[in-house]
Amino acid sequence: MDKELIHAYCLKLRGTTHDYKLEWEADRYQVGGKMYAMIGGNATGKPVLTLKCEPQRAEELREAYESIIPGYYMNKTHWNSIYMDSDDVPLDLVEKLIEHSYDLVFGKLTKKAQQEVLLLEETM
Repeated sequence: MDKELIHAYCLKLRGTTHDYKLEWEADRYQVGGKMYAMIGGNATGKPVLTLKCEPQRAEELREAYESIIPGYYMNKTHWNSIYMDSDDVPLDLVEKLIEHSYDLVFGKLTKKAQQEVLLLEETM
């Protein structure tokens, strides 16, 4: 899984902002000020992509893929991490999981915040 591909894919999603959190040594992707994806490392520095996920689906993915683990340094019920150097998780699935995470976070924004994201995109 290529970091630049993930970066470009996240930035295509409506209203996405990106920053680098120095203390975490992680790239964060947010919509409406709420994080939906993070590229960082685990305790040993192994690169991981961390995404929000519906709890039941998160469990199913962990059982199906060795490289998908409970979210590193996140709420393990609602977040999964994917080892970026693995090859058992197809890129199209990673893209679907990024969209799923985005949709979960966007859906929890206030109606006003959702409208602001939608209006921001229309003016661009």
